[in-house]
Amino acid sequence: MKVLVCNAGSTSLKFKLFDMPGDTVLADGKVERVGSPDNAIFHFGKPDGYRVFRENQCITTYTEGIQMFLDCLLDPQNGVLKDLGELERVGFKTVLSKDHYGIHELTPDVLKGMEDYLVVAPAHNTPYLQAIRQFQELTPQAMLIGAFETAFHTTIPLERKMYGIPYEWYEKYGIERLGYHGASHSYVADTLTQLYGDTDKAISCHLGGSGSLCAIDHGKSVDTSFGLSLQVGLIQSNRNGDIDPFIIPFLLKEGMLLEEVLEGLAKKGGLLGISGVSNDLRLVQEAANQGNARAQLAIDVYCNGIVRYIGSYYAELGGLKHLVFTGGIGEHSSVVRRKVCDSLRHMGVWLDPEKNISYSENALISQPDSPVAIHVIPANEELGVARKTYAYEKQI
Repeated sequence: MKVLVCNAGSTSLKFKLFDMPGDTVLADGKVERVGSPDNAIFHFGKPDGYRVFRENQCITTYTEGIQMFLDCLLDPQNGVLKDLGELERVGFKTVLSKDHYGIHELTPDVLKGMEDYLVVAPAHNTPYLQAIRQFQELTPQAMLIGAFETAFHTTIPLERKMYGIPYEWYEKYGIERLGYHGASHSYVADTLTQLYGDTDKAISCHLGGSGSLCAIDHGKSVDTSFGLSLQVGLIQSNRNGDIDPFIIPFLLKEGMLLEEVLEGLAKKGGLLGISGVSNDLRLVQEAANQGNARAQLAIDVYCNGIVRYIGSYYAELGGLKHLVFTGGIGEHSSVVRRKVCDSLRHMGVWLDPEKNISYSENALISQPDSPVAIHVIPANEELGVARKTYAYEKQI
């Protein structure tokens, strides 16, 4: 069965075409910096070594990025499909749908639940709804499946999910910490279990365009930095992360419009807002290396947030055995890993400087005698979604 997985992030698109059930990757693709009028990057590749790389692209919408990938799949000379009718299922790493958790066929009812929660996850549900509707049009024969990000975090104890709000708000509106990046954190848990036989006292750091931490004990999520929305926790590429909620009415009283405040928090905050340089950590790091104080401050704030959450999860877990870095920043920024680990030496997190710079897949980058094992595990969210999409049995 040909299964295509679409992963729509807040600033990126990732695709993988699988031949299931063998987990065989037939093609993959990625669009970075979606929304940029002239600075987007497009990748397409096949296992035989054929690659397409285009930079300085104008890719302002997710629809354009999807079409570029499908065009490569159907290329007469180097594609892997004769027509889109070969796709039997399309799986999506969907984020949030009201009253829907786990794996669901993307029926009108499920899509309505996603629309109902647009106010909670606008940066994610919006592109996913766009992508899903485009695939509905382009591949009407395919079953579309959503593997929702909240599913992995349903095991978090209620005392860690509750906000200090009137209990009626929890009962009536379902306001609680839901958590996201479930596909990534669950893949980390599965990988550690395969390598070590169990996942006891682990912290997964998914760091990318958006980032979150997850405390994992015996393979289950027991706490996470995201909340009802993806707007809290660590600062993100554009999003503010944890703030005092009364900042909002303060700014309104100062004369700002609500739309301006929300845009500042969701689109002009985070690394971009603090650095004034970019929402891309690579560019912020370049500016910091050149002496830009605001860029360095953005990196320091980002790393300090990671350290703060690791410290709290250490206390909740009663110790720490595994610290995992994953996601685009987690996998590729040796600077972030070093700054975080150097701040945690008192907790037994002893990083090997050489291994931190040069490592292989699923690498152990801690010192041999480190009490805590430090890992870099490349994110493979798409494989997890492909397996769930293939295994889904249509509800009757």
